[in-house]
Amino acid sequence: MEQKKRIPKRIAQTVISSLKGGVVPRIGLPYITVGRKAEIEALLHDVDLVKKGGASFRFVVGRYGSGKSFLLQTIRNYVMDRNFIVLDADLSPERRLQGSKGQGLATYRELIQNLATKTRPEGGALTLVLDRWINNVQTAVASEIPFDDPGFQTAVDQKIVRQISSLSEMVHGYDFAQLLERYYHAYLAGDEDTKGKVVKWFRGEYRLKTEAKQDLGVNIIISEEDWYEYLKLFAVFFRQAGYSGMFIMVDELVNLYKIPNAISRQYNYEKLLSMYNDAMQGKAKYLGIIMGATPQAVEDRRRGVYSYEALRSRLAEGKFAKEGQRDLYAPVIRLEPLTAEEMLVLTEKLADMHASLYGYERTISEKDLADFIKIEYARVGTSSMITPREIIRDFIELLDIVLQNPGQTVQSLLTDGDFAYTKSDAVSDEKTSDFAEFTI
Repeated sequence: MEQKKRIPKRIAQTVISSLKGGVVPRIGLPYITVGRKAEIEALLHDVDLVKKGGASFRFVVGRYGSGKSFLLQTIRNYVMDRNFIVLDADLSPERRLQGSKGQGLATYRELIQNLATKTRPEGGALTLVLDRWINNVQTAVASEIPFDDPGFQTAVDQKIVRQISSLSEMVHGYDFAQLLERYYHAYLAGDEDTKGKVVKWFRGEYRLKTEAKQDLGVNIIISEEDWYEYLKLFAVFFRQAGYSGMFIMVDELVNLYKIPNAISRQYNYEKLLSMYNDAMQGKAKYLGIIMGATPQAVEDRRRGVYSYEALRSRLAEGKFAKEGQRDLYAPVIRLEPLTAEEMLVLTEKLADMHASLYGYERTISEKDLADFIKIEYARVGTSSMITPREIIRDFIELLDIVLQNPGQTVQSLLTDGDFAYTKSDAVSDEKTSDFAEFTI
């Protein structure tokens, strides 16, 4: 119990505030992780595969508030701890996989902007990684040749060239290698201006080839059509730079489902298929991709991922999978609802964290927690419709009210006839003229 109370207040504040706002905190997840053991183990199997030079592609599918983003953040933190580089982004109307107005390139820029490592988990780590790569090469050479030896710099140059020349065999690899070499020489010369221009190029921020030619001497820029090819290059390069590999995490895939134009949706699903095939056929190395989506965004045959027959035939479940009997090594991982027991454990963790944050002795009892869970799970259709997000928001609100109103007790609030839990986002009492009432 004492150990639970040692959570740093900064982390506790972030976790409580984020959860109350209905979003997943980027820090502090180990303090509140419950359940999802099977799903996490399945995804960690991919981590070993990627580290050995393979590639993986997974869809994590669950309703709003079911824990998709939480699971993605948990895996993100895990792989960063194991020396992977992580790129993550949420899709939106402005960020897709492909678009006539540069929406695919916008996704690439967001991914690179959020490039994170264990030492820079908040993102923006590209320059740090490039500098560390050069430092690592210098350190490796220094173990064989003294730093003040006349041959030291030549040996470093040769090692750098050997590392980046292997990239030349990949699509766009020659230009990519040229820019890495340009960065290396700018690093040695202390030329921050040129370093900044190379980083700008890697971020996909050059809009015209003539600008890139003038600044860096390369007649190519990262574009809407080929941005994914550069992510594959980065994955191999990061491995050479001393990292375990690279993971790309893309959430809110539902924004592809929401694209109103059918042809634009199909182009996006075509890009998705291309990325999936690359990973599954071994065309990508040291690369893991995880995408978060709602069931409807995947399974809707009219406009979801399964509306693209080539994807549906690859991703749809076989004849033997059913509820309680899932194949977690399949490309699509469907999140089943957390059990009442798991939610009980989670509320206990949150009660401890809340007491630690606000500096009071926890008064909510095991019976109070159990009663709260019973009330929440008493809703109609709970077994399939309730989500952790809804229960967590209710619970933190309950703790806040008791803290701010000393005359109130948990039991008095729970037994109050006015107590109403948050209604599920998945169901609605609203009626529209599209549906007529009838009786049987």
